[in-house]
Amino acid sequence: MRVYAGMDARMPLRDVSRYAARVEAMGYDGLHVAETIHDPFAVSLLAAEHTERIIIRTSVALAFVRSPLLTAYAAWDLVRFSGGRFELGLGTQIRQNIEDRYGMPWAEPVERMRDYVAALDDIYASFRSGERLHHVGPHYRLTRMQPYFNPGPDPATSPPPTWLGGVNARICQLAGEVAAGIVTHPTNSNPRYLETICRPNVAIGAARANRDPQSVAVVVGTPVITGATDAELDTERERQRRLFAFLYSTPAYRRTLELYGWEDLAGRLQSMIRADRWDDLSSVVTDEVLAALVPTALYDDLATLLLTRFGSLGSGIMLPPPPDPAHDEDAAAVVAALQHAEKPVGAR
Repeated sequence: MRVYAGMDARMPLRDVSRYAARVEAMGYDGLHVAETIHDPFAVSLLAAEHTERIIIRTSVALAFVRSPLLTAYAAWDLVRFSGGRFELGLGTQIRQNIEDRYGMPWAEPVERMRDYVAALDDIYASFRSGERLHHVGPHYRLTRMQPYFNPGPDPATSPPPTWLGGVNARICQLAGEVAAGIVTHPTNSNPRYLETICRPNVAIGAARANRDPQSVAVVVGTPVITGATDAELDTERERQRRLFAFLYSTPAYRRTLELYGWEDLAGRLQSMIRADRWDDLSSVVTDEVLAALVPTALYDDLATLLLTRFGSLGSGIMLPPPPDPAHDEDAAAVVAALQHAEKPVGAR
């Protein structure tokens, strides 16, 4: 199983290089870069510059807020700069964020993403060959690429793999059809979701495209509550309780709650957060709920717990580095144990 680190979305850019080097030193296979308050390609560039081995993957860059050509330029530069270590993860985001936060138009997301990925493939082909760009799809039309604006011809460069992030059945199917893999959302990384929605729909999409489902990687984006002591577990549990409430208050992310029969919990969380009742979250996000949906264990027991939950369901997993670097050795031992476990079903 491959193990990937995330990073604090609010980390200042000046700290990225040191953090990426720390992740590499701990033995991780890769670093995931989210799009929240920083441009993910700028962060990826800093991480790639100060590492030598690990994969740098956007998880995820938002597709619909930028032209496919702008994304392709950034991804092409990064894969060349990193010596092939950059991978492009794309996501759709929800309609309200696309329209109201980014001021961009919305369209049906799955078919739009299909066209976006196809456009990237055609752009990369133009970059490799130096020939005219031609992509005419239902959402994107790109038919102009003068040599002056083409970074090719460069047949020696392989385009970065495209990954998708997503929650619902149809985006999982699309990943099975066109992507190197899928990274599951923190709210939808529970074994019950992986078994009933994610993996079956990835297989459906792969079959539709005559692909082997085992060739489509699944990286489990699960949150984790861990630490070196019970006191650290308690502190992290409270942090995760607040994050849990924020994430699950989004209607698009409630699928896992429905699988557990907790449909009403999402509505209650929405109401509480709208009323700014953060101090009351413990009354609805109980320890029982957290234990069911968020793996919780001390470092010594964490690898066994994660392998028990996810060992047959994913080829990779997210594991956050410790907030305190004093515990890096403990976390590195968990990383190594996960990496050296028997290869799980669907591993690449």
